[in-house]
Amino acid sequence: MCHVIVTCRSMLWTLLSIVVAFAELIAFMSADWLIGKAKPSSSEDVDNRTGGSQEPYHPTLGIYGRCTRISHMQLSRRDTLCGPYAENFSEIASGFWQATAIFLAMGIMILCAVAFVSVFTMCVQSIMKKSIFNVCGLLQGIAGLFLILGLILYPAGWGCQKAVSYCGPYASAYKLGDCSLGWAFYTAIGGTVLTFICAVFSAQAEIATSSDKVQEEIEEGKNLICLL
Repeated sequence: MCHVIVTCRSMLWTLLSIVVAFAELIAFMSADWLIGKAKPSSSEDVDNRTGGSQEPYHPTLGIYGRCTRISHMQLSRRDTLCGPYAENFSEIASGFWQATAIFLAMGIMILCAVAFVSVFTMCVQSIMKKSIFNVCGLLQGIAGLFLILGLILYPAGWGCQKAVSYCGPYASAYKLGDCSLGWAFYTAIGGTVLTFICAVFSAQAEIATSSDKVQEEIEEGKNLICLL
């Protein structure tokens, strides 16, 4: 018989697992890993409303994507175009970034799988006599290691030609040059930290769903068990 068991710790672990997976996925897909040096407005970049020049803009560069400003026939119109600069994996700017993409993708796939499974832990608490929380916690720990490897390798690619074109000639491995780090990089770091927190907290979720109070509720014949 299926018993629906909901506790504060198990629910918090489930929510954190989902948030971490989405955070890492969004960061990976974003082009805001590096914020390039300011591009000065040209003499043609005139704002018709104020008569003055538009503010300089900062192009951004991701692992496989970028955002830059493009010009139109209308002098007052400047649009920011975002999209992948690499049509396939081999065109990613650096070998280090290719390795980063692989490790991050592996970690994110594991996190997404755990996030999907975590939704069903309210009904299923064990698989083949093994706690599903402990199994998911182990997978989250492995995913965290993949994410760490990807984030360590990423700065090694700052010396590639693509990064130098955005960050200036002083950019090199682990040196930003004229660039700064964007929100996507910090989100990936924060998500990695939360991944290990989730891995540790999964043990607390397992303890909460197998406590004496839960067993007492099961023995009383209750199918829906909610505990604080």
